[in-house]
Amino acid sequence: MNFGPVTDEPDSRQIMDAALDAGINFFDTANVYGWGDSKGWTEEIIGRWFAAEPQRRDRTVLATKVYGSMSEEPGASVLSARNIVRECEASLRRLQTDHIDLYQMHHVDRGVEWDEVWQAMERLVTAGKVIYVGSSNFAGWNIAQACETARSRHFLGLVSEQSLYNLAERTVELEVLPAARSYGLGAIPWSPLHGGALGGFLAKEDRGRSSGGRAQEYVDAHQDQISAYEDLCRELGHDAANVVLAWLLHQDGVTAPIVGPRTLQQLDTMLEVPGLALDEPTLTRLDELFPGPGDQAPEAYAW
Repeated sequence: MNFGPVTDEPDSRQIMDAALDAGINFFDTANVYGWGDSKGWTEEIIGRWFAAEPQRRDRTVLATKVYGSMSEEPGASVLSARNIVRECEASLRRLQTDHIDLYQMHHVDRGVEWDEVWQAMERLVTAGKVIYVGSSNFAGWNIAQACETARSRHFLGLVSEQSLYNLAERTVELEVLPAARSYGLGAIPWSPLHGGALGGFLAKEDRGRSSGGRAQEYVDAHQDQISAYEDLCRELGHDAANVVLAWLLHQDGVTAPIVGPRTLQQLDTMLEVPGLALDEPTLTRLDELFPGPGDQAPEAYAW
């Protein structure tokens, strides 16, 4: 999401090269990234990177999304069959590839029947333009609806759900993660640093796009909590951003958090995470600092 609006194209290419070299091969984007009049910009940067060295595409598991409006035309958003197929073709052109490995619905669309959604996705899969289908920002009930309708059509259906999930925002533990585990979906948390609030915000002089946004608002309202968290990270001897990423990898059903490095240095720092094991006392302390719902629904609020 940073590529284009925040990180220029040469630096974006360096980050992607370094990621592949480090064994990170899952790249996630969306058709609307670039924002405003520059929607599609991020996909274009990735597409030019593929075109410069085609072997990069074979090494990459490529994910993008559909839902957000790409123009002012009627029907240019949401999950109608027409829009799904049209936007997939447009993403393929921008990404300069013949297929998308994981095509994700960026948000649930309650105004379209699931049979219409799956008809369009089946068409794309049959044509070889999409390999797998995923969801993003779905409730647990939406996951069940989607999976059961796909099953009735003898279609694979969803393989992943990308949700807001981090130490500060744990609502998905109630129903989304249990639904994902039940249906065998991989959970891919977005905003794992809560907009930067959990990335060592108080200690950083350069806060990038976090300053003045959601991160600043959260820290202003929870400064004692964030200060205690950063103190714990210093005791552990690890970067605050890496601790919260490692915490996510300890959660049942989480495949991998979506990280959005603005710089090559940020990516280099994150490479510690897969080997960062948190012991039970540390996990307990993190739960004390950032208490979640306590259990899945309904046990979290009923007997």
